[in-house]
Amino acid sequence: MDSKDGLRGQVFTRRALILSGMGGLAFAGLAGRLYMLQVVNGEHYTRLAERNRIDERLLAPRRGTIYDRFGVELAINRQNYRLLLVPEATPDVDALLERLKGLVELTDGQLRRIQRDIARNTAFVPVTVAENLDWEVFAYLNANLLDFPGIQPDVGDTRVYPYPEVLSHVVGYVGLVSERDVAEHGETEAPELRIPGFRIGKEGIEAAFEEDLRGRAGQRHVEVNASGRLIREITRTPGESGEDLVLTIDFGLQKFAADRVKGESAAITVMDVHTGDLLALVSEPGFDSNLFNRGVPASVYRQWQNDPFNPLYNKATKGLFPPGSTFKMVVALAALESGLVGPNDTVWCRGRVELGVDSFHCWKREGHGTVNMHRSIKESCDIYYYEIARRVGIEKIADVAMRFGLGSDYGFVLPHTYAGTVPTPEFKRARKKGAWQQYDTLMTGIGQGYLQATPLQLAVMTARLVNGGREVNPRLVRAVGERLLEPPPAASLNADPRHLDIVLKAMNAVVNEPSGTALGSRLRGEGLSMGGKTGTAQVRKITLAERVTGVRKNEEMPWELRDHALFCGYGPIDAPRYAVSVVVEHGGGGSSTAAPIARDVLREALERDPARQPAFRPLARGLPAREGPDPERGQG
Repeated sequence: MDSKDGLRGQVFTRRALILSGMGGLAFAGLAGRLYMLQVVNGEHYTRLAERNRIDERLLAPRRGTIYDRFGVELAINRQNYRLLLVPEATPDVDALLERLKGLVELTDGQLRRIQRDIARNTAFVPVTVAENLDWEVFAYLNANLLDFPGIQPDVGDTRVYPYPEVLSHVVGYVGLVSERDVAEHGETEAPELRIPGFRIGKEGIEAAFEEDLRGRAGQRHVEVNASGRLIREITRTPGESGEDLVLTIDFGLQKFAADRVKGESAAITVMDVHTGDLLALVSEPGFDSNLFNRGVPASVYRQWQNDPFNPLYNKATKGLFPPGSTFKMVVALAALESGLVGPNDTVWCRGRVELGVDSFHCWKREGHGTVNMHRSIKESCDIYYYEIARRVGIEKIADVAMRFGLGSDYGFVLPHTYAGTVPTPEFKRARKKGAWQQYDTLMTGIGQGYLQATPLQLAVMTARLVNGGREVNPRLVRAVGERLLEPPPAASLNADPRHLDIVLKAMNAVVNEPSGTALGSRLRGEGLSMGGKTGTAQVRKITLAERVTGVRKNEEMPWELRDHALFCGYGPIDAPRYAVSVVVEHGGGGSSTAAPIARDVLREALERDPARQPAFRPLARGLPAREGPDPERGQG
């Protein structure tokens, strides 16, 4: 019995030792873990705990103002009276929204967006109900908050365009940040893009100079509880406002030009031939750019899309048109440079010329008779240019065209501009349109065929022709903040001054000599003068049967089949300072439609003479980011 008791005692003692050892090991492990948490990694976990208690939130920066060259405000910030809704503070969201519909316009789409925002956030996070309220409605709601539980009146910033339709394509507009915008700009580089409701430039100057205009976000540190509810604000660091921009545009001239083509589908460009300053860049019709900030109603957007005049399309920088006879100066210059054609060499025009089985016609059915270079430009003889294009060849014509500004997209002026087409044999092969034919060269010679140019390019072409053959480039911005953007010296295009003089004298004759195609648009007045070139570009093929019976007049055809009307001009003649291009889509004849418009716009430019007037100088960078009620919610 004693031996059994002794054996049990030994077994118990071993088990106790094992258990004690295991417990000791467990305790040592726990102690080591506590040591790691509290001593070794204590600072790290303290910071994590602090982050749970202290939250960092962003303050939206104030966007820079955009001015014209004389200080007229073109894009500004104004107070945005808006309503926010805190879902947890109202017993019935649907009933509250129904009551608000009697005071605030809330569409079905807006109501769906509000419900979607509520579902995405916790109940204490405010949701935007309406923006850009009238002061009367905003004041009424402030005075009657007890009747609208959960509603928070709020004041923020909203982007406003005082002259939206006149400058919609130049200034552009802002819109809500998309995921694509965040990926493009980089969330690390631009954290303000994650601020709810933040808006950035989407088109025009607003987009091209987004980083300058946007500014830098401020910060505030707030104490929140475990569920994220705001307890109190601890610190606030204001952000940095965006830079102001001063454009080259003269708003007075811009408005005059836009009004002059109101009711047309047209584009006008006015450019300083020495600096490249774009004084007017008109695309008609325009659109209300303020709607893109507030939200474009579906019915309005459909109306824009269905409008044959295409108001959303910037015709000045994207509109691709055959330049027609306005291209003849380039062909004449190419002929002179080649040495194959002299200014006194003549071509006989009998109204048409044959190439194989094809007939090429002059606009003047009976022909011009004997034509030299001066007369060919003055009276716009097509047969002359068929012939010299054939002699000179497409390579030389393309070379001069590109040197004088065609074929360049000028993307540094505005985003999404088009380069057009200066056709060559390589161009045609690359597009699998077959081998280059003599037919193609002849059509290019009169500014038709594959040749396409924008109104902006035509203004650049004219400026380079009349400024002594300097490679001036267009520009739209004079200053960013206090920093003046001086135009770089214009390089020489290596054009012979004698050749340029021949072309300019002919352009003078177009407007100021008998039988010139734009004599009826001669600029009269002391110290006022202009030269230029008319153009009429076909958009349809004229059949042989129609030529026999008589070509139909533009006014007899549907709008979309009428010719484009063009004019390129400059003034004054003795010391050219301003170049203008006018394109009226399906406007008919260049002489009857485009030339009178160009005359009126050039007269206004010469009388205003904006290039010689003192320009506006912006102040230093603007005020810090506005401190409104909870600016982290973004802009309106």
